[in-house]
Amino acid sequence: MTHAQSAKTLDHTLVALADPKRRAMLRRLAQGEARVTELAAPFDVSLNAVSKHIKLLERAGLVQRRRVGREHLLRFRPKPLSRVQQWITRQEACWQSSLEAIDEMLHKEDTSAST
Repeated sequence: MTHAQSAKTLDHTLVALADPKRRAMLRRLAQGEARVTELAAPFDVSLNAVSKHIKLLERAGLVQRRRVGREHLLRFRPKPLSRVQQWITRQEACWQSSLEAIDEMLHKEDTSAST
């Protein structure tokens, strides 16, 4: 996967995770496979709206769909979450490094001011 593809995948995952309904759907799917209608049941929105949410989850690779007759069954795929976690870990390392540099600079200023 190229850097651009990886960035686009990360973007899709973060967008998918941004909505509380989609996060609730993922929590439900983490318990096991479910029909689209099962995922829609707790929400006071149309089946069409739920379908749009599911499409965003599929685009992010967080959900996989399979058809059995007329039913659409969905299951959770956690791999994109691992990519998000890796990205956050890399960002945290950068932030930590910057914070340590600021802390060191402030410590030097304090030491200089007290002498």
